[in-house]
Amino acid sequence: MKPREGALLNEKNKPKVLIVDDMKENVELMEAYLSVEPYEVICAYGGKEALQKVEEEKPDIVLLDVMMPEVNGYEVCKILKENPETQFIPVLMLTALSELEDRIKGIEVGADDFLTKPINRLELKTRVKSLLRVKYLHDRLVADRDSLEVKNRVQSILTAVIPTLLQSVSNEEKKVIINQMTGMVEKTLFDMYHFEDREMDLAYAGNVCAEIMNQLGGNFTSTMDENGKLWIVKGTKCPWKGEEARKNPILCTLTRKIFSNITLKVDSGCRLEALKTIGNRNDCCEFFIRAA
Repeated sequence: MKPREGALLNEKNKPKVLIVDDMKENVELMEAYLSVEPYEVICAYGGKEALQKVEEEKPDIVLLDVMMPEVNGYEVCKILKENPETQFIPVLMLTALSELEDRIKGIEVGADDFLTKPINRLELKTRVKSLLRVKYLHDRLVADRDSLEVKNRVQSILTAVIPTLLQSVSNEEKKVIINQMTGMVEKTLFDMYHFEDREMDLAYAGNVCAEIMNQLGGNFTSTMDENGKLWIVKGTKCPWKGEEARKNPILCTLTRKIFSNITLKVDSGCRLEALKTIGNRNDCCEFFIRAA
């Protein structure tokens, strides 16, 4: 999924800051400095614990002391930067050493920035905010790239199949084609969202349905009704360019089938209802997802 705009200021989506230092008083000091910021602060008291916390918590930045027993900060940084899953987590190295060769060693293992102890509160907050901004921009670029790749893959499928659907072929042939298309599109989308990795609910199902249509060029939203018993997925712009869907309403069948299969991942008893579709000359698309 795409990172939300303004994530750094979103109280419900606080960036995670991992503080790593074997001296408890140093951790508590930095935690106090950052406690007034909209961050979720996580602490580790050694290199081994830091690597474990990175794997468990997926922090957005690591504040890493250099001089630690067993696994020092250089080693931790090197491990993080060599791992494709963690290499883009910014590492701010904290050191009492100001020698040039120590900084060079930090650069060699991939450190993104340095702070010399004793830590200055304003400088710490400024560096953390700057690195988090870089991390956010990187995540957004990755999400946009992934979204574009998925959109291009889906659009390539549609480009190949839609001309056939618009031809004068029998309804049976169209059903075969739409089933094949649905299977290819679903595989692309389901590979992207990894539904098996999380517990599904109506809210997530509705949001995914809307996002899929938006990635294909539509304008869809997902909201809960006043009674909290169903989710409404509504579209004011057709991803099939409207006129194509009106010429061939079977394209709306593709939307319904994708939505239906996503809904069934919440519970086999959940139901999808299509109230309106632009392809059927309604002013908008409107789908209800009802709980089992």
